[in-house]
Amino acid sequence: MNSVLLVCMRLWNYFLDQRDTAYKTTKTSISCFTQIKEIPKLALKDPSIKEVYSQTMQEVPRRLDKAFQAFFRRCKLGEVAGFPRFKHKDRYNSFTYPQNNGSFKITDSGKIYLSKIGCVKIDYHREAVGTWKTCTVKKTATGKWYVVISSILPDIVVEKSSNPAVGIDLGLKEFAVLSDGSKIKRARFFKTEEVALARAQKKLAKQKKGSKERRKAKRVVARICERTVNKRRDFTHQNSRSVVNKYGVICLEDLNIKGMLEKETIEIKGVTRSAKPTHRSISDVAWNEFVNQLKYKAEEAGSSVVMIDPKNTTKACSFCGKLTAKDLSDRIHSCSCGLEIDRDLNASKNVLRLGLQSLARVA
Repeated sequence: MNSVLLVCMRLWNYFLDQRDTAYKTTKTSISCFTQIKEIPKLALKDPSIKEVYSQTMQEVPRRLDKAFQAFFRRCKLGEVAGFPRFKHKDRYNSFTYPQNNGSFKITDSGKIYLSKIGCVKIDYHREAVGTWKTCTVKKTATGKWYVVISSILPDIVVEKSSNPAVGIDLGLKEFAVLSDGSKIKRARFFKTEEVALARAQKKLAKQKKGSKERRKAKRVVARICERTVNKRRDFTHQNSRSVVNKYGVICLEDLNIKGMLEKETIEIKGVTRSAKPTHRSISDVAWNEFVNQLKYKAEEAGSSVVMIDPKNTTKACSFCGKLTAKDLSDRIHSCSCGLEIDRDLNASKNVLRLGLQSLARVA
């Protein structure tokens, strides 16, 4: 499988150079279909290309074409656009069988058959359902291989959940505070691995480029990063499943997380400070991943996820609606109406109220 990745990487770099050269010299663009037609000619010059399944190779120029389309779309919208880049063998990490025509299948012995590769032993932990469409084989930075099969599922009628509604306020002190008073404690995944990662990166920086020791040190860094990602993903999966199983309507703030991460500085009590520590915390807490998991799990369970405008959810009183300004250090909401309540609990009650109002307007 490593040899397949190597051939696909070489094709990517060849076709990227071909497109780049054509535009620089003649101001013309080459379509992916023209490049697909060129693959048989390349196979005559390079026998290793013949050892890769034809449709897998055809997927390479299609991927490149999508990368260019995304680049031009971002340029048109005025966004930061990264030009498609040449791939190193460590950066080209997957190949695809785009059609279920017998090129991939699970054998009776529990192995997966991949055309031009043969039968490969796998941990078939969950049976893929529906009509299989594509198969992607992916290699991680730590050398692990995964098979991702996409399929079309049959139409399933899901009964609407009768569970109660809840508002959720996502935060940094507590991962989430629910409107019924329950909390989800925050787990500091990056901070747990920070010392080990810094030590491994320092050792990596000392190694000579291209050496065997550098490859080993690089694998250690990748293993620490992978462990952190796996812990974070397990945390969000466990808690999103718990919320979906308990509640039928889940109301959340539609946070502009990307905008938060773009801030250079933040102001706390009139003092301007660097936002970098906050950036690390926001990235580590994985709000976006949690929300995305809630959405698809809720759809399968017959629940609803309602996203509301976060404006004034912290300032407004959940009892009388009066706005009260607060600093980041103010953890208690105190209102002239007499209500004294935890700041985040107050916000989650406001989120619930606004979410139910939004549902009522839609109905």
